[in-house]
Amino acid sequence: MFNALVVDKNDEGKTSAAVQEISLDQLPAGDVTVAVDYSTVNYKDGLCIGPGGGLVRNYPHVPGIDFAGTVETSDDDRYKPGDKVVLTGWRVGEAHWGGYAQKARVKADWLVPLPSGLDTRQAMAVGTAGFTAMLAVMALEDHGIKDGPVLVTGAAGGVGSVATAILANLGHEVAAVTGRPETADYLTSLGATQIVPREEINETTKRPLEAETWGGCVDAVGGDMLARVLGQMQYGASVSAVGLAGGAGLPATVIPFLLRGVNLLGIDSVMQPYQNRLRAWERIAKDLPMDKLEAMIQPATLSDLPDLGRGILKGQVKGRVVVDVNG
Repeated sequence: MFNALVVDKNDEGKTSAAVQEISLDQLPAGDVTVAVDYSTVNYKDGLCIGPGGGLVRNYPHVPGIDFAGTVETSDDDRYKPGDKVVLTGWRVGEAHWGGYAQKARVKADWLVPLPSGLDTRQAMAVGTAGFTAMLAVMALEDHGIKDGPVLVTGAAGGVGSVATAILANLGHEVAAVTGRPETADYLTSLGATQIVPREEINETTKRPLEAETWGGCVDAVGGDMLARVLGQMQYGASVSAVGLAGGAGLPATVIPFLLRGVNLLGIDSVMQPYQNRLRAWERIAKDLPMDKLEAMIQPATLSDLPDLGRGILKGQVKGRVVVDVNG
C-alpha cells in the first residue's frame, strides 16, 4: 500500500480530494512502474482538484500532470529498474492517473530519461511549466529572435518564471509582465531587466498596430493580452503562445500578420514527439541556471494539494510548487 491524493465524485456530482492509501493493483495499465519522488502543481491540476473536477475523465482519479522518479519495474527494454525518469504530458493526471501518488504506472513511450545535470527534485522544479517554457524559447530561436527586449507575459507564473530565467541566461533583455507589483523583486532576481505592469499592456486601443517594441514574446496568458501584444511586435518577430488563462478567444485582426510579418507559434506540450522532449530536457539541463531554479521553488506535500489546487486557479501561486509525494 502507498499514499496518493485521490479525487472522487459523489452521486450529487460534488468532488472531494483527500490523501488515501491505495494498492499497486489499482493503478492503470502500463509498461513501466515508477517510484515517484516529486510532482508539481500546474493550472490543469487545479482544475482537476477543484469543484466539478475540470479535466478529469473518470473517478476515482489521481491528478498530477507530471512527475519524476525511479523505475521500479519495466516491460520495456529502454528502461531498467533504477533508471531516473521524467514524464510530462500525454494526458497523465487527466485521462490517466498521474503524479500525486508514491507510485505510478505508465506507457514507456511517455517517459524520458532524466538528463545528466538534473536530479528528480530539480526536474519537477522545472516540471510541465518549465518544459513548456523551453519549448516556447526553442520555437522563438527557430524563427529568429530580433534585437531588443523579449516580452514574457504572466511572468510570475510557472511558465513565465522559467521562460524569464532561460531567456535572461541566454543573454536576452527580458521585459516581464505581471499584475502583481509585489513580484517585481522576484522577477528581477530571475533576470528580468524591465517590469511591465499588466494594465499597461491591457490598455484598450482601437489601433491594430502600435510602436514596434518587442523582439519576441513568450505569452502565457492568451486572450486580450495576446491580441494587444501582436500589434507591438517588431517586424518579423514571433510570439510563442502557451497559455489560455486569459481565454481561448483572440480578438485580433490579421494586420500584424500581413503588415508586420508577425509569427504566432502555438506550443503544445502534451503530445510532443520523443526527440523534441529529449531535446527540450537536455536544453533545460544546459541553459536553465540552477540558482535561479532554486529561487522559484515552493515545497509542498500531498496533504497541501487541495488548498494549492484552489490557490493556483485564483492566481495566488508564485513560481514552481514542488510536491514531495513522500514527505
